[in-house]
Amino acid sequence: MKNMCLPHSVSPRDYFFNEDGKPVPKSVVDQVCARFSKLTDKAFDDELDGKYRKLTLGAYLDDAFGGTELSKTEDARQVYEWCKRVECTDEACSSLYEISASQLSNYTELEGGFFNTLGPGGYQAILDVLLRDVPSEAVRCNAPVKTIRWDLVKEGQSEEEDHPVQVVCENGQTFEADHVIVTVSLGVLKEHAKTMFDPTLPEKKLSAINDLGFGIVNKIFLFFEKSFWPDDCAGVQLVWKEGPEDKDVYEDLSEGEDWKQTWFKKITGFDTVARHPTALCGWITGREALYMESLQDREIQEVCVRLLRSSTGWPVPEVSKTLISRWGSDPQVRGSYTFVPDGVDGVEAHKALASPLPPKHRSRGRKNLQVLFAGEATHVNFYTTTHGAYLSGQREAERLISYYSD
Repeated sequence: MKNMCLPHSVSPRDYFFNEDGKPVPKSVVDQVCARFSKLTDKAFDDELDGKYRKLTLGAYLDDAFGGTELSKTEDARQVYEWCKRVECTDEACSSLYEISASQLSNYTELEGGFFNTLGPGGYQAILDVLLRDVPSEAVRCNAPVKTIRWDLVKEGQSEEEDHPVQVVCENGQTFEADHVIVTVSLGVLKEHAKTMFDPTLPEKKLSAINDLGFGIVNKIFLFFEKSFWPDDCAGVQLVWKEGPEDKDVYEDLSEGEDWKQTWFKKITGFDTVARHPTALCGWITGREALYMESLQDREIQEVCVRLLRSSTGWPVPEVSKTLISRWGSDPQVRGSYTFVPDGVDGVEAHKALASPLPPKHRSRGRKNLQVLFAGEATHVNFYTTTHGAYLSGQREAERLISYYSD
């Protein structure tokens, strides 16, 4: 899910370098990033001009930024392309030309600044609290679900014995239930939805699963024996003359597999890491992130060190340890978080994904709410986020409480 410490705004302590190893003037960075922020805010705040409402986010930004005096300098254009790569990381897409500009207004940004209070325990600390009152025998680990059979009718059983849902695990274990809440990622549903449920899911839900996008955002952690960057440096940001987000590059169908040779151009930069004073974290998204997952850690590490050396000119030492995420190839996730592609009604898709089974008109005396769905992709306003996933779980729990309270 979306990490809310993504670089929505530029830190005044960020160092920007172009591919020639020259620093980008801070004044240019500040002006471009401020302009870019205002343009994206218009999309999120539903303040787009009519002519932009049917455009992709990339097309809208290109037109709006291209009409400014600022866009006429090479440095500014290159920083603008960097901003688009950062936005790709925020949206979990390969390109801003594949997502809708007007649909962004459905997403709700919480007020206030970001403060990482998870501590060294990370998200596991939250799970520990949630599981504190759950009996250990009620939790099954290392038991992937193969099939969810629902709307079962068993002759000769009383209503108390008649459980309409059966969960079958890959290890052969089966569990019977009145209700099952499915919280797998949209990426897993995209891969298994047609075979995971018996009977198959309604067409409207399958369409929502197919229509919504589920992108990949990966992190590259580089650990060094000691820091080599200035004390006032919050991150090294990489600016290219021609990057993967440039419209002409993205829409060049003749490129074939050539983009794989420059996959590293999708890395936005390397940020310092809280509580780890000798570590840097690189961000990469989209098809380049998925391709990176096929490479060995050593190869990725060497590319990153070469980038840091060639761009900054600093004496970058060898890396002592790497930690690299591979969310796209992880069979339990198959990606990072949801985005709304161009041409898709995000509100309706999120609602369809969240709708429980069976539909009331099909129940005919059978138990309702047999299969419920939660997860960030089912939340209309907080999709992509951890709090969206958490709130969707509460929503389904409250749905069941209300069902038995009526």
